[in-house]
This record gives sequence, structure tokens and C-alpha cells, in this order.
Amino acid sequence: MPPLRTALLQSSGTPGDLAKNLEILDTHAARAAAAGAGLLVAPEMYLTGYAIGDDVRRLAETADGASAGAVAAIAARHGIAVVYGYPERGTGDRAETVYNATQLIGPDGTRLANYRKTHLFGCFEKEWFTPGDETVVQAELGGLRIGLLICYDVEFPENVRAHALAGTDLLAVPTALMNPFQFVAEKLLPVRAFESQMYVAYANRTGPEGEFDFAGLSCLAGPDGIVRARAGHGEDLVIGDADPDLLAASRADNPYLRDRRPGLYGPLAR
Repeated sequence: MPPLRTALLQSSGTPGDLAKNLEILDTHAARAAAAGAGLLVAPEMYLTGYAIGDDVRRLAETADGASAGAVAAIAARHGIAVVYGYPERGTGDRAETVYNATQLIGPDGTRLANYRKTHLFGCFEKEWFTPGDETVVQAELGGLRIGLLICYDVEFPENVRAHALAGTDLLAVPTALMNPFQFVAEKLLPVRAFESQMYVAYANRTGPEGEFDFAGLSCLAGPDGIVRARAGHGEDLVIGDADPDLLAASRADNPYLRDRRPGLYGPLAR
């Protein structure tokens, strides 16, 4: 099975301007596809901007809304799957609820998976969003099982281990990591990939936005703890391979998942 070439878009786009952000996404989807990538991962809240205050509610859309259709058209035009962050409006009696969400669109434009952030970070997110309640969301792509988390979610080892036990091969993590927490991208992400034996694709925002300053440092970390691709601090598109053969070999050599003793871990869930 060939590797899944994975592109990470490190950009904050233009906060509040969906049309401009879709244009930027289209440009980089074309670049990534031309480089042989089968998957493009964009940051948390990419479509609208992160620090947009009241505009969170104004710009929120359902998972099958107009912006999802626009991303689907980009994916199909370039033949590349896309993971992107956006504010999701609930439906029915939850129509006033907004989630910090991410969606995976397949290379033919099909909506494959949608995930709502389960662990909200800080007062800002807790003011504007409702947390999701489904930890493991997955879809099949290019022979790999793709899982979705968002930013702060990946900092909880329980979340990533849940994905490992559910068979996730590549964990796509749109993120909005702020300074001074660069160590998360530099140190924690490779450890998460190693301890749970998977690839982790971590796509961050960059630069100042409102009260925040985003750290960049997007990366693709492998199950051996080695970073296959790393962005700097500015706007960037970096590409690395998620190799199923390396993943299988690493899982055969690394005993963490086989040597677990779940019967001892009950207190951890309290």
C-alpha cells in the first residue's frame, strides 16, 4: 500500500472573510495535489478565523452548509481530501448551539466525517462553544483509518489512546496553538504519536489574531516519534508521507498497546 502524502496548511487566513479563506484553501489544495498529496489538513476554525467574537454565531453553518459545499468543490477539483476547522451550527432544537468542529471531505467531494471538539480551551472557547460528546470519529482514506481531534483535545493522552484502541492510523488535528505553548508542537506531539503508535498531522494557525499569538510549528509526527514534516512560525505548506508499511513495522516492534493492563486503569476514568 503506498504512503498517504499529507500536506499541512499553516495559515490564519483572513479572519471573518470566508470567501478569502476558501480562495487560500483552493490555492494550497492545488499546490498540495501537484506535489502528490492525497490529504490536506487546515487549522482549527480555518474558514472563519478563531478570535472573531460575536461573529462565531453569525458565521456558524451546519455541517452540510454552503461552506462545506465550497470545500467539497475544492477537494473534487483537485482530487485531494481536505480536513478543515469551522464553527458548526446545530440543527433542530439545537439550532442555537455552536460547536468548534472539523470536517473531513473526501477527494471526490464526499463528506466523510465531522467531529466536534470535546475539550474546550480557556474562557474564550467556553463562552462561544458547546463541547462535543463523541471522542472517536473516523473515516477510511487511502487505505488508512483517519481520526479527527482538535487542538487541546490531543493534549489529553486518553483521547489519543482511545483512537489507538479504535484503530486510527493517522490522527488529523486542526489546531490553534498559542504562544508560549510551543512545547506542545515541539515535544508533546511526537510523544503522542509514539506512545499510541500512529501518525499525527497537526496543522496550526500562525501570527497575531485578536488577543492571541499563534505559534505555527505545524508537524507530521510518525509512530516512531520522528517528525516527517515541520513548519516554521509563518505562513507555510509542508508535506510528509504517512507510510502504512512503516506503521505496521513500528506497531510490531513497539509493545505499548500489547502490554497494556486495562484492569489496573479504572481509577483513571474518575
